[in-house]
Amino acid sequence: MRARARRGAEAARFDYVTVGHVTVDVLAGRRQPGGGAFYSALQAARLGLRTQIVTRGEPAELEALLAPYRGELEISIVATDATTTLETWGRGHARKQRLLAWAGAFEEPLALDAAILHLAPIARETPRSWRGEVELVGLTPQGLVRAWDARGDISRVALTAEQLPARCDAAVLSTGERESCDALFTGATPGAVLAVTAGALPTRIVQADHAELEVPPSMIAMPRDDLGAGDVFAAAFFVALHEGLSPTAAAAHGNAAAGVRIAGAGPDAIGDRRAIQARL
Repeated sequence: MRARARRGAEAARFDYVTVGHVTVDVLAGRRQPGGGAFYSALQAARLGLRTQIVTRGEPAELEALLAPYRGELEISIVATDATTTLETWGRGHARKQRLLAWAGAFEEPLALDAAILHLAPIARETPRSWRGEVELVGLTPQGLVRAWDARGDISRVALTAEQLPARCDAAVLSTGERESCDALFTGATPGAVLAVTAGALPTRIVQADHAELEVPPSMIAMPRDDLGAGDVFAAAFFVALHEGLSPTAAAAHGNAAAGVRIAGAGPDAIGDRRAIQARL
């Protein structure tokens, strides 16, 4: 990862900022908040970081959806007529989703002030550039390799170099997304630390020379719910990298955070530092 000089006495306004759609997830008829921007931000907040979500959607709907978490997070909403809504069913690699509504892409340049900026697209909405100072830029590209038809049925497409942000220090993707994300592995993001998660199999850290290191997963006796586990991994991974841990040690923290999440149900299962440390 490219070294970044830390600021002197002037602190960033936020420790961790996610940019992406907070979604309405429709699961078995119930509606709950979702999206990488939400799950990752909540994990960062529970690690003790000052955290903000920058999102798009219908303000009243998002305010109501996120009301239980407003004591932990700050929210900046770009108002639109609709909130991105996903119908979701299945688990793990068998999970399927249908896009029922889309809040649109970020069009105006964003002014950001963060130690860690996490670009967390769910449906091709995040900007390639921004104004302001950040120390580490993390990317979860799942939303950049999604396309959908008129019915909202989602398919996976190839990531292009033109879709990548102007700067990327680290990225997290799943093994199922790897084939679509070849641009990340062919020099489009020089120096970036890449982590490829694989559920119950080891996470792979891809180094600049393309050598790969395996990091064992966190073992879970009775997994309950894996929705958002990859986003939780990403937040813990980016935070650990920013705190100076090696990529493999950071991945171990990410695996432990995902393990805590999967052992419980819903966003309330996202753990704090103590719960994550107990799994290392």
